[in-house]
Amino acid sequence: MKKKTLVLGASLKPNRYSNYAIKSLVSKNIEVLGIGIKSGNVENVKINTESLPFENVHTVTIYLNAKNQKPYYNYILSLKPKRVIFNPGTENPELYELLKNKNIDFEEACTLVLLSTNQY
Repeated sequence: MKKKTLVLGASLKPNRYSNYAIKSLVSKNIEVLGIGIKSGNVENVKINTESLPFENVHTVTIYLNAKNQKPYYNYILSLKPKRVIFNPGTENPELYELLKNKNIDFEEACTLVLLSTNQY
């Protein structure tokens, strides 16, 4: 099953982990959506600056620190993803509680490691 993934905190900068994640997801033929500070494209994935009402998002993978996640709480919940991945440095117990209350799975993990070990 292909797991349509939203990269929250997507960066156009090639040396950022979110950028690596987009490239790795695309290489695994996973449909990727991106939201970041600057609009542009990474591997033909459009990076949006607005929280668009995407549908059928399986996974949200976060590349924002806990403070910068706050404005996205309601947005993430509205997407009703199957899971949310908190990459290293993005851990957020406050958001964990909100996700638990909506029965949305979450994990502290590295998207790049999950992809490279076929655990995604």
